[in-house]
Amino acid sequence: MSGARHHRKGDRIERELVERHKAIGIDAERYPLSGATRFRNSGHDVDIYPFGREEAPLVAESKARKIGEYDALFLRRNNADPLVLLPWRTWAALLGKVRR
Repeated sequence: MSGARHHRKGDRIERELVERHKAIGIDAERYPLSGATRFRNSGHDVDIYPFGREEAPLVAESKARKIGEYDALFLRRNNADPLVLLPWRTWAALLGKVRR
């Protein structure tokens, strides 16, 4: 896939994530120039506000890859705590409980 196609795919996925959050009542937005620059010393893709705009957002990076059908995927960055990747259904259910 060419660079331009990768870029369009990434933009599409980021917009989809924002819309999915808004559909369940969670404010979210694409980060300015996500991935293209280090705007404000950050290269993440999406800001998520599960506790409202008055609280700092959760910052998220998005990647679109073919992976298996699991309940969770653990990723470990070098010399850091593991990350937990959840299916959308699980994430939406957790956010639904947080917003109560």
